[in-house]
Amino acid sequence: MSVATISDKGTWKDGRVTDRIDNYVKFWQEDKSKESAEDNSNRLENYTDVVNGYYDGATDLYEWAWSQSFHFSRFYKGEAFQASLARHEHHLASKMNIMPGMRVLDVGCGVGGPACQIAEFTDANVVGLNNNDFQVGRAIRYAQRRGLENKVTYVKGDFMKLEEQFGPNSFDAVYAIEATVHAPSFAGVYGEIMKVLKPGGIFGVYEWVMTDDWDPSIPSHKELAHDIEFGNGIPEMRPIKDARAAIAEVGFELIHEEDLAARDDPVPWYYPLEGDISKAQTFYDYFTVWRMSWSGMLVTHNAMWIMEKFGFFPKGTFEVGEALKVAGASLVKGGQTKLFTPMYLMVSKKPLAFSE
Repeated sequence: MSVATISDKGTWKDGRVTDRIDNYVKFWQEDKSKESAEDNSNRLENYTDVVNGYYDGATDLYEWAWSQSFHFSRFYKGEAFQASLARHEHHLASKMNIMPGMRVLDVGCGVGGPACQIAEFTDANVVGLNNNDFQVGRAIRYAQRRGLENKVTYVKGDFMKLEEQFGPNSFDAVYAIEATVHAPSFAGVYGEIMKVLKPGGIFGVYEWVMTDDWDPSIPSHKELAHDIEFGNGIPEMRPIKDARAAIAEVGFELIHEEDLAARDDPVPWYYPLEGDISKAQTFYDYFTVWRMSWSGMLVTHNAMWIMEKFGFFPKGTFEVGEALKVAGASLVKGGQTKLFTPMYLMVSKKPLAFSE
């Protein structure tokens, strides 16, 4: 976990902002029964504050408990956690047919784990986009450590303003790994991706969605979506049909779609979150799974509370950490009930004759 000093006005020198971390939980009603359409609209309108407040507080925990690749993946029996994450990234790159020398955009790149992995796997030139200063700084540093600074670059930017930042027809391919769920609308962010793709370019995405079995009229289903939102910095969870419709609405040709979580895998994608060390696939994975166990979370969250009290973490970090407990429980429940998937794969093509 990082330790940084604070500068004036509550902005830390590594880019984290105390006020937006401390305000994160205030975007949700403490009593879930009091949540209203107005609360939902407020989160959508202020999506940048919601997402940045969450990741300013959660990034250290993500790296400590998970990895530099902030996403889920499928597992083969006996497959190591890190190997599974890399294979998930390679699968997307292969489905998109990313080739050496292509200019590729990673929308919502986190701290850059997937961008580095895909650049190494394909020999493409990857540009990582992120609206969070803290994560951009981390990503740049990690790419330099891997000697990839000439293949992978990172920029700060809003994925709802891609054309404004990069100009039209700027990339051969664009991908997003569990990131565009943070957008205020699928059509809005997919439309921006369409604009910056060259004609014939490919867009690949692993999307977080509620499955076709999810019914918001059922209180327990609606509560599940709400907990996933609160625990993961998501303004609004949406059904899988909305993602399909948005792809068509903005003019993409859908080449391939599949919910990878629906495959009959012997080891479920959510197993690391269950905190059951008996399910660890390799020796090192015992440590990963332990961090998600009750004792692992007790140690981690108490350490966070102490470090926040002594000024090593920004105010509000502990509360975001508490939201992550809700995230873990709700994602496991969503996976077990098959009401949620973090890996709805869509690969789409921008028509050669596309006109706005």
